[in-house]
Amino acid sequence: MSNLRFVKVCVDGIPIGRKVDLNAHSSYETLAQAIEDMFFGPTSSIEKEQVNRPSKLLDGSSDFVLTYEDKQGDKMLVGDVPWRMFLSSVIRLRIMRTSEANGLGRHRANPAKLLTSDFTFSISVE
Repeated sequence: MSNLRFVKVCVDGIPIGRKVDLNAHSSYETLAQAIEDMFFGPTSSIEKEQVNRPSKLLDGSSDFVLTYEDKQGDKMLVGDVPWRMFLSSVIRLRIMRTSEANGLGRHRANPAKLLTSDFTFSISVE
């Protein structure tokens, strides 16, 4: 059995999409960096050497934001749910203009740091 899980990635303004293997990544950050390189690529040899650079698609410093569609057809920002929940529900990814992503979820300064692994919480009723 193959351990691959490909989903399609589309970018607003680019007519041809690509596929990315979600199982090749361990966090939102590595996924976003791979997608960023796939479509926008490093423009200089200095950028190619910056392996641990934060993704502009997640840190809010880009005109674009990484979004996804889940199995229920809801569109959300990448990073709004824990990583494992994302893996089990995502069916496609889309890089869209930040101006068009209003209302898709919570905009955070750096969602990748918070959500690289799952966490649990409890609710108490009094």
